[in-house]
Amino acid sequence: MGNAERGILAEYLVACALDIPRNVRGLWDRYDLITPEGITIEVKSSGYLQSWGQEHLSTISFGIAPTKGWDDKTNTYETESKRQAQVYVFCVHHHQEQETANPLDTSQWTFYVLPTKTLDEKVGTQKHITLSSLRKLGAVPASFGELHQVIREIKS
Repeated sequence: MGNAERGILAEYLVACALDIPRNVRGLWDRYDLITPEGITIEVKSSGYLQSWGQEHLSTISFGIAPTKGWDDKTNTYETESKRQAQVYVFCVHHHQEQETANPLDTSQWTFYVLPTKTLDEKVGTQKHITLSSLRKLGAVPASFGELHQVIREIKS
């Protein structure tokens, strides 16, 4: 239920949904995943529940700041900040009851897919975005089983 662990799990879930081979990924790669079709993916995660005691549910938000890509061949960063992947997948662990929360249960997740182009055009260099703002931008919700098809449709 911790933020760091949820992010790693979300990336794994998206990789499983997209049939991406379980290769080792470097922490400094420009994007999180690449589909068998060659679509680059940035995975972000959030959830209503946390690993600490809460008085109320957390607000769903995501970091979307442009970054300077790392080039491992030259051992340098790009000079220009930009969003590196072609598509963002925003993973929401939507379950809201601590007693029955199970992050491994894919039915407790909703995945929202948005082309990076939309973020760049609509929010510029904005660093964070809420779930309600993503919905207004037209992010497409998908279940675990629908995710691969939604990404294919959005990218085509």
